[in-house]
Amino acid sequence: MSAYIDALKLLARRELSEVQVRQRLTRKAHTADDINAAIARLRDERAIDDARVAEAIARTETSVRRRGKLRVRMQIERAGIAKAIARRAVDEVFDGIDDEAQIEAALRKRLRGRATIADDREFQRLYRFLLGQGFEHDRALAALKNHKDHKE
Repeated sequence: MSAYIDALKLLARRELSEVQVRQRLTRKAHTADDINAAIARLRDERAIDDARVAEAIARTETSVRRRGKLRVRMQIERAGIAKAIARRAVDEVFDGIDDEAQIEAALRKRLRGRATIADDREFQRLYRFLLGQGFEHDRALAALKNHKDHKE
């Protein structure tokens, strides 16, 4: 089977970056020339578009997983997409998103309906969680302090 057909089958399942398609075709033992020809044809047909894939990843990571800018950019770059394209996609998606609301949504889910943070241990655990989700440390601290202040 040709590399082009295999690539189309891969892309029919989900959006993939050019790097991801190359890796998968290599695993299927296609030659480098066949892979290059297939990628060139797919790029001409706009079946492969790293900018579109970056935006799709950014939208999913923010709306479904409620992640912050840093984590979203890391996920896009992990898909083999160039840093400049990743940065542009993250900036576009986060342009219409309120960062504080995003952090609050992540905190609400973690606190399971409680308005306050129980103790310093929980504060530190939530801080690590927010950093792991890709939120900037100063914004995470501010949101956590808000929840801690409600208690006192």
